[in-house]
Amino acid sequence: MNRPSFTRVLLKLSGESLAGDQGYGIDPRTINTIAGEIKEVVDMGVQLALVIGGGNIFRGLAASSKGMDRASADYMGMLATVINSLAMQDALEKQGVSTRVQSAIAMQEVAEPYIRRRAVRHLEKGRVVIFGAGTGNPYFTTDTAASLRAMEINAQVILKGTKVDGVYSADPKKDTTAVKLPKLTYLEVLKLGLRVMDATATSLCMDNNLPIVIFDLTTEGNIKKVICGEEIGTIVQGE
Repeated sequence: MNRPSFTRVLLKLSGESLAGDQGYGIDPRTINTIAGEIKEVVDMGVQLALVIGGGNIFRGLAASSKGMDRASADYMGMLATVINSLAMQDALEKQGVSTRVQSAIAMQEVAEPYIRRRAVRHLEKGRVVIFGAGTGNPYFTTDTAASLRAMEINAQVILKGTKVDGVYSADPKKDTTAVKLPKLTYLEVLKLGLRVMDATATSLCMDNNLPIVIFDLTTEGNIKKVICGEEIGTIVQGE
C-alpha cells in the first residue's frame, strides 16, 4: 500500500461534480463513487475535511447578475452547499465512514455549528468533517471558504477536484494550442487571471503558503494518487 504523502488535507469539490452527466442536482452513482474514493484514503489514516460548492443547485453570483439582491442570492447558495454536504454525509456513512457536517450558518437540527477545535478533534478521531454554508458571509465564494477552513484546521494542502486534469494556458476545449501547466506560483495565477480559485482564495493561500493541487476528479483513483504524492494535475505554491 502506498504511504500517504499528506496526512491532513482539505478536499474542495464543486457542486457540479456531484451532478454527474445530468448537469443539475445530485447523481447518486457519482456521489457514491466519490464517497468510495474518500473511504479509501481515510482507511489509509489520512485526516480529510471537505468543502463542497452549491452550483449544482443554486449559484448566487448568477442569480445576482439577473437582478436578485447579492446578499440574499449568496445566502441561498450557502443553503445549497448544506444540501450537498448532507448528501455527501449520507453517501459516506453508507460506506461506513464516520462523518460530521459543520455549518457556518446555525441549523442545529441538521448540522453542528462550526467550531474550529471541535473540527480538529473530529479529524484526530478519524472522522471526515464536511464544512457547509461557506464562510457564513455573503460576497465570499466556497473557494475562499475552503482556503479559510484549510488554514484553520492546519491542513497541509488544498486538493481541488475538477473536470480537467490540471490548469491550462487557455480553455483546452476551445483552444487546441492550450498547454498544461504542471507547476505555477500564486503570483502567476493572479497575474494571468487563471481560474484556479478566485483571487481572494488564492491570495489567502499565498499569504499562508498553503499549496493547492488542481486535479481531475472524474478519473477513478485520482484522490488517492494525489494524496500519495503522485505528480498529477497542477500544483500552485510559492516561489
